[in-house]
Amino acid sequence: MYVPPAFAEDRLPVLHEAIRRTSLATLVTFGPDGLLATPLPLLLDAAAGPYGTLYGHLARANPQWRRSDAATEALVLFMGPDGYITPSWYATKRESGKVVPTWNYVTVHAYGRVEFFEDAAELLDAVTRLTARHEAGRAAPWTPGDAPPDFIQGQLKGIVGMRIAITRLQGKWKLSQNRSAADRAGVVAGLRAEGDPGLADLVAGLAG
Repeated sequence: MYVPPAFAEDRLPVLHEAIRRTSLATLVTFGPDGLLATPLPLLLDAAAGPYGTLYGHLARANPQWRRSDAATEALVLFMGPDGYITPSWYATKRESGKVVPTWNYVTVHAYGRVEFFEDAAELLDAVTRLTARHEAGRAAPWTPGDAPPDFIQGQLKGIVGMRIAITRLQGKWKLSQNRSAADRAGVVAGLRAEGDPGLADLVAGLAG
C-alpha cells in the first residue's frame, strides 16, 4: 500500500484498535487460480505473537481454503471510516479556488501466512470467541451452548477455520493532514453537518 509519510500510522495499539472496530475484513490470498478474496468477520488475539494473530472461518464449500498457497503471504484488508471530501468545505476554495475533491479514510493492511484448520475443538473455540465479541453488551448474549450440541457439531462440519500470525501491519490514516488548519476545520464542520461525526472526530483529533 502506498502510504505518504503524512498519512502513516504505525502505533501498534492504534492499529489493533482499528482492527477491532472493523466488523468485516477481506482475506486476500494467492493460488493457482490467481488472487482469491473473501469478506470475513475476524477476531484479533493481540497477545498471540509480536503483531497479534487473526482468527476466522470460511464455508467449507469456499474454494479459497483449498486453493491458497500456504507459502505465499496473505493480505487482510480492514477498512475503517471513510467519506467524500468536497472542495467546498475548504477555506482555500474561497481564497484561490485551487482545490479539488478527495476521499478521507482509515485502513489497516495485515500480512502473514494463512493456516487453515479443521479440528472440531479448535473450530468451536474460534467460533465461540468470535461470537462472544459480537454478542458482548447484549442483554442476553447468545452462545453456541444455547443451541443443541449435535446441531452445533453439524454446523462446524460446514466450515473451515483460519488463522494468520501477523508478520507486519500497515496503517493509513488519510484525514486531511496535508491541508491547512482552516481547511481541516472546514472538513470537520462539513462532515458533522452531513451526519458523519465519527470521521469528523478523527480529522479533528489526528489532523488538528
